[in-house]
Amino acid sequence: MTGELVALATTLAGAGVMAGVLAGLLGVGGGIVLVPVLELTFAAVGVPADVRMHLAVGTSLASIVPTAIASARSHRAHGAIDAALARRWSPAIAGGAALGAVIAAGVRGGVLSAVFGIVALAAGLRMLLGRGATDAARDREPAARKWLPLPVAIGTVSAMMGIGGGTLSVPAMTALGVPVHRAVGTSAWFGMWIAIPAAAGFAWLGRNAAGLPALSAGYVNLVALAVLLPATVLAAPFGVRLAHRLSKRWLAATFGVFLLATSARMLYRAWSG
Repeated sequence: MTGELVALATTLAGAGVMAGVLAGLLGVGGGIVLVPVLELTFAAVGVPADVRMHLAVGTSLASIVPTAIASARSHRAHGAIDAALARRWSPAIAGGAALGAVIAAGVRGGVLSAVFGIVALAAGLRMLLGRGATDAARDREPAARKWLPLPVAIGTVSAMMGIGGGTLSVPAMTALGVPVHRAVGTSAWFGMWIAIPAAAGFAWLGRNAAGLPALSAGYVNLVALAVLLPATVLAAPFGVRLAHRLSKRWLAATFGVFLLATSARMLYRAWSG
């Protein structure tokens, strides 16, 4: 039993390192890596299937909070956060995240996976095949009020999926003319605004759920969180340094490949579920 627990803890720590690097490199929260690993880990320790995915999503969101803070601070040191966009979009993203946590229990996972897979596929192809922002895109003023439904939608979907939002927010910002390095840095900032209300919502909504493992605050497992946090926080600055050593084209291509891999996994989940 001790050997099995050590193996599970090692797996979670490894996933945390990978999530932290991705958080810094691509401006994502790392939930794309953490949610499936957490779900498999909870299955291995006997958590019932009807609460397993909620627990994985909630725990992932809670782990994103310090990771996003560490990543955003590093990107800020490189001058890679769009202050005007951060001020305008952050409340809208937080509101969407709270909404996503509330409605998550009533949405079928297969439908969410299919929608997310299609969006990730389209965004990944755009990042790989696009030639950067056009002059017209640079004139779209992403901080304008008319674009506010976009961050609300990003926050809502991200909370439902247990991710920090970079998978959606980076392509959205680049489509509106934000340079990719600045989009990645600003996305890391938005990850905090998604994770805090969403994780609080999952903790509150799961407070009376049956079948949760010991040391769980609703749909947030504190044991898994304690293993993940040091790994993700320590690894995030390394990802930031790597991001700022890559050219704009290489960073866009890296994010495109990441999105296509994410899309394949999500669509497979939807198809097999």
